[in-house]
Parts: sequence; C-alpha cells; structure tokens
Amino acid sequence: MIKFRLLQTGHNTAAFNMALDEVLINRIKNGTSLPSLRFYGWKPASISLGYFQSLEAEIDEKRCAELGIDIVRRQTGGGAVFHDQEITYSIHIPMALDLVPKKVLESYEKICQGIINGLARINLEAKFMPLNDIIVGGQKISGNAQTRKQGIILQHGTILKAVDVDKMFDILKVPDEKMKGKLISDIKQRVTSVDLHSGAKFSFQDVVDTLILGFKQAFPEVEFCEDSLTDAEKADTEILASQKYSTKAWNYHRQFI
Repeated sequence: MIKFRLLQTGHNTAAFNMALDEVLINRIKNGTSLPSLRFYGWKPASISLGYFQSLEAEIDEKRCAELGIDIVRRQTGGGAVFHDQEITYSIHIPMALDLVPKKVLESYEKICQGIINGLARINLEAKFMPLNDIIVGGQKISGNAQTRKQGIILQHGTILKAVDVDKMFDILKVPDEKMKGKLISDIKQRVTSVDLHSGAKFSFQDVVDTLILGFKQAFPEVEFCEDSLTDAEKADTEILASQKYSTKAWNYHRQFI
C-alpha cells in the first residue's frame, strides 16, 4: 500500500491555505513528508484569483474590504473563485507513483472520481464534466484546478455546501453592468450545492467524512493515514503566507507564461 497523509486543517485564512499547499509540495519533494490529501475551509470568506488573472480587472477590492473578504492568488489557473460555504480539498501526488494518468484531462477525471464517490454516499448522483467540473442534475457543484511542479501534481477544488451567487457578484467586476442581472440569473440556474440539491442540512464535517470515503474508494491502492501538521510545517506556512501570499508583489502581479 502507498501511504498518504490525511490532513484536516480546519478553517484558515486564504494566505495560509495557499501557502500550505506550497509548503507540502516542497516537503514531499525533499522527502520530509508523505504525499497528502487535505480538506479545509476558509475564514474569513475569501476569493482566490487564477494564476494568470489581473486582480484589478476581476475583483472589486473596495467591496471586499468592506465585507471583510480575503483576496489571494492561487498557484493554479482558471477564474476567480469565491470561497465561503464550501469544502475545499487539495491532493499532492508525486507523478513517479503513477497513481493517475499523465494526460491532464484523464488525471482530472481520476482524482474527481473521489468526489463523485463521496457525493454518491449522500445520495447525490454526480458526473465528471470535462475539463475540470463536477455536475449534479446538470448543474455545477464542484470546480477543480491543477498544477504540476517539481514532479508533483497539485489538484485542489471546491465542493459547494451552499452558494450565495448575489454576494459573489457583489465582489466580482462585471464588464457590462447592464448584463449583471442576466449573468446572476444564469449562474443560479447553472450552479447547485449539497444543501440545495439534497434538501438536507449536512455539516461541514459530514461532507468531509463522506469525501474521505470517496477518495479511499477511488484510490484503493492508497492508505490514507490521519495526521496533523507538525509545528515546523505550521511555522513555515505562516512565514510563507506572510512573505508571499499576503503581499501585493504576489497578489497584484499578473503571472504570464
């Protein structure tokens, strides 16, 4: 069996959450950590910017400040994501282990199967929608993103427990204000959540527990071992969060290929 750390790191700031992914990549690469599967939340509510996006063009910074919403740039691409009532996961897989296909689309599908399996346990029939979404009843319930660094695949994604589309559009910039109402209406039709679709009120931990079982089913060759962050990992993460992910140099600088 291949051993992975199973980490439940609770609710943290946006900078801490993104810094920890980088710390784990570095530690897995240098052999001081096993590969990992992590579940976490965001406190305060946050918006993460895709690696290549312009913060000024995409996000209403003044409104975020008024609402106490964190802003951070991710290591992964894609669009801006509002993190509030959701479960987020990240998984760090050394490519040398051959646990997932090398082709990006096929690797997304393999990893997302863990989420699909987990949602099935709470009677939500989910399907993978290329390139990187998961849908329930034709509506998006999970978005995912991936990067590959130092021979390690980092994939992270959100599973919406509840969603506030109006609040999301309150902090995102829309090129044409006249179209804003239609965009909000369209998104409400295209996006769902665990609470909305199931009609039940699952707790954050309820959903995490079922997702853990889903990943165990998707990766039967892996032993997921409950673990906690070490003091050194926490310290390194706090330093990186302060020196990189909380800085204008990282969050305002648009990343180009």
